[in-house]
Amino acid sequence: MVNETDKKYLRRCVELAKEALEKGDRPFGSVLVSAEGDVLFEDHNHIGSGDQTQHPEFNIARWSGQNMSPEERAKATVYTSGEHCPMCSAAHGIAGLGRIVYASSSEQLGEWMDEMDVSNQSKVYGLPIQEVIKDPTVDGPVSELAEEIKELHRHYYSK
Repeated sequence: MVNETDKKYLRRCVELAKEALEKGDRPFGSVLVSAEGDVLFEDHNHIGSGDQTQHPEFNIARWSGQNMSPEERAKATVYTSGEHCPMCSAAHGIAGLGRIVYASSSEQLGEWMDEMDVSNQSKVYGLPIQEVIKDPTVDGPVSELAEEIKELHRHYYSK
Protein backbone atom coordinates (compact mmCIF):
# COMPACT_ATOMS: atom_id res chain seq x y z
CA MET A 1 0.00 0.00 0.00
CA VAL A 2 1.31 3.43 -0.97
CA ASN A 3 1.42 6.00 1.84
CA GLU A 4 2.21 9.74 2.01
CA THR A 5 5.95 9.11 2.50
CA ASP A 6 5.95 6.97 -0.64
CA LYS A 7 4.15 9.73 -2.53
CA LYS A 8 6.82 12.24 -1.46
CA TYR A 9 9.53 10.10 -3.07
CA LEU A 10 7.37 9.45 -6.12
CA ARG A 11 6.92 13.21 -6.58
CA ARG A 12 10.72 13.49 -6.65
CA CYS A 13 10.72 10.80 -9.35
CA VAL A 14 8.32 12.91 -11.40
CA GLU A 15 10.67 15.91 -10.97
CA LEU A 16 13.55 13.77 -12.23
CA ALA A 17 11.41 12.62 -15.17
CA LYS A 18 10.83 16.28 -16.02
CA GLU A 19 14.60 16.88 -15.91
CA ALA A 20 15.08 13.98 -18.31
CA LEU A 21 12.47 15.44 -20.65
CA GLU A 22 14.15 18.87 -20.54
CA LYS A 23 17.39 17.18 -21.63
CA GLY A 24 15.70 15.38 -24.53
CA ASP A 25 15.41 12.00 -22.84
CA ARG A 26 12.31 9.90 -22.25
CA PRO A 27 10.65 11.07 -19.01
CA PHE A 28 11.65 8.56 -16.36
CA GLY A 29 13.12 9.24 -12.93
CA SER A 30 13.98 7.02 -9.96
CA VAL A 31 15.12 7.31 -6.35
CA LEU A 32 16.78 4.73 -4.07
CA VAL A 33 15.84 5.12 -0.39
CA SER A 34 17.41 3.29 2.54
CA ALA A 35 15.41 1.51 5.23
CA GLU A 36 16.05 4.58 7.41
CA GLY A 37 14.48 6.90 4.84
CA ASP A 38 17.69 8.40 3.46
CA VAL A 39 17.88 9.13 -0.27
CA LEU A 40 20.98 7.23 -1.37
CA PHE A 41 20.91 7.68 -5.14
CA GLU A 42 18.68 9.32 -7.71
CA ASP A 43 18.82 9.44 -11.45
CA HIS A 44 16.80 10.02 -14.60
CA ASN A 45 16.81 8.52 -18.06
CA HIS A 46 19.94 9.17 -20.17
CA ILE A 47 19.11 7.33 -23.40
CA GLY A 48 19.75 10.47 -25.45
CA SER A 49 23.43 9.57 -25.14
CA GLY A 50 22.75 6.74 -27.60
CA ASP A 51 23.06 4.02 -24.94
CA GLN A 52 19.55 2.62 -24.63
CA THR A 53 20.47 0.86 -21.35
CA GLN A 54 20.87 4.15 -19.46
CA HIS A 55 17.67 3.75 -17.49
CA PRO A 56 17.61 5.17 -13.95
CA GLU A 57 16.46 1.88 -12.41
CA PHE A 58 19.35 0.01 -14.03
CA ASN A 59 21.78 2.64 -12.77
CA ILE A 60 20.33 2.31 -9.27
CA ALA A 61 20.88 -1.46 -9.37
CA ARG A 62 24.48 -0.97 -10.50
CA TRP A 63 25.17 1.72 -7.88
CA SER A 64 23.63 -0.35 -5.09
CA GLY A 65 25.81 -3.33 -5.94
CA GLN A 66 28.92 -1.18 -5.67
CA ASN A 67 27.94 0.77 -2.55
CA MET A 68 25.60 -1.27 -0.35
CA SER A 69 25.70 -4.58 1.47
CA PRO A 70 23.24 -7.30 0.43
CA GLU A 71 21.29 -6.66 3.64
CA GLU A 72 21.05 -2.92 2.97
CA ARG A 73 19.89 -3.56 -0.61
CA ALA A 74 17.19 -5.98 0.52
CA LYS A 75 15.76 -3.40 2.94
CA ALA A 76 15.94 -0.46 0.50
CA THR A 77 13.07 0.82 -1.65
CA VAL A 78 13.28 1.88 -5.28
CA TYR A 79 10.79 4.57 -6.25
CA THR A 80 10.24 5.24 -9.90
CA SER A 81 8.01 7.29 -12.15
CA GLY A 82 7.29 4.29 -14.38
CA GLU A 83 7.25 0.57 -13.75
CA HIS A 84 10.56 -1.13 -14.48
CA CYS A 85 11.11 -2.52 -17.95
CA PRO A 86 12.25 -6.19 -18.08
CA MET A 87 15.94 -5.17 -18.22
CA CYS A 88 15.60 -3.01 -15.11
CA SER A 89 13.46 -5.59 -13.34
CA ALA A 90 16.15 -8.21 -13.92
CA ALA A 91 18.89 -5.86 -12.69
CA HIS A 92 16.79 -5.07 -9.60
CA GLY A 93 16.31 -8.76 -8.85
CA ILE A 94 19.94 -9.67 -9.49
CA ALA A 95 21.11 -6.83 -7.22
CA GLY A 96 18.78 -8.08 -4.50
CA LEU A 97 17.02 -4.77 -4.01
CA GLY A 98 13.84 -4.63 -1.94
CA ARG A 99 10.48 -3.02 -2.51
CA ILE A 100 9.54 -1.24 -5.72
CA VAL A 101 7.01 1.60 -5.79
CA TYR A 102 6.01 3.08 -9.14
CA ALA A 103 3.71 5.91 -10.14
CA SER A 104 2.64 4.58 -13.56
CA SER A 105 2.56 1.05 -14.93
CA SER A 106 3.96 -0.47 -18.09
CA GLU A 107 0.40 -1.29 -19.08
CA GLN A 108 -0.59 2.38 -18.74
CA LEU A 109 2.41 3.44 -20.82
CA GLY A 110 1.41 1.02 -23.56
CA GLU A 111 -2.14 2.37 -23.54
CA TRP A 112 -0.87 5.96 -23.69
CA MET A 113 1.40 5.15 -26.62
CA ASP A 114 -1.55 3.57 -28.43
CA GLU A 115 -3.67 6.69 -27.71
CA MET A 116 -0.88 8.89 -29.09
CA ASP A 117 -0.49 6.57 -32.09
CA VAL A 118 3.17 6.04 -31.24
CA SER A 119 4.60 2.69 -32.15
CA ASN A 120 6.74 1.00 -29.51
CA GLN A 121 10.05 0.51 -31.29
CA SER A 122 11.54 -1.59 -28.51
CA LYS A 123 12.47 -5.16 -29.34
CA VAL A 124 11.73 -6.11 -25.71
CA TYR A 125 8.30 -7.09 -24.45
CA GLY A 126 6.79 -4.87 -21.77
CA LEU A 127 6.32 -7.27 -18.87
CA PRO A 128 5.08 -6.58 -15.36
CA ILE A 129 7.82 -6.72 -12.74
CA GLN A 130 6.15 -9.80 -11.22
CA GLU A 131 6.82 -11.74 -14.43
CA VAL A 132 10.56 -11.03 -14.22
CA ILE A 133 11.46 -11.09 -10.51
CA LYS A 134 10.55 -13.93 -8.17
CA ASP A 135 8.29 -12.79 -5.31
CA PRO A 136 8.86 -9.02 -5.51
CA THR A 137 7.24 -6.50 -3.19
CA VAL A 138 5.64 -4.03 -5.58
CA ASP A 139 3.21 -1.14 -5.12
CA GLY A 140 1.71 0.96 -7.89
CA PRO A 141 0.42 2.58 -9.93
CA VAL A 142 -0.59 5.77 -8.14
CA SER A 143 -3.48 7.33 -10.05
CA GLU A 144 -2.95 10.87 -8.75
CA LEU A 145 0.54 10.95 -10.32
CA ALA A 146 -0.08 8.81 -13.39
CA GLU A 147 -1.93 11.58 -15.26
CA GLU A 148 1.02 13.96 -14.80
CA ILE A 149 3.38 11.31 -16.11
CA LYS A 150 1.10 10.71 -19.09
CA GLU A 151 1.43 14.40 -19.96
CA LEU A 152 5.24 14.17 -19.82
CA HIS A 153 5.13 11.28 -22.29
CA ARG A 154 2.67 13.18 -24.48
CA HIS A 155 5.14 16.07 -24.55
CA TYR A 156 8.07 13.74 -25.38
CA TYR A 157 6.26 12.03 -28.24
CA SER A 158 4.83 15.25 -29.67
CA LYS A 159 8.30 16.37 -30.72
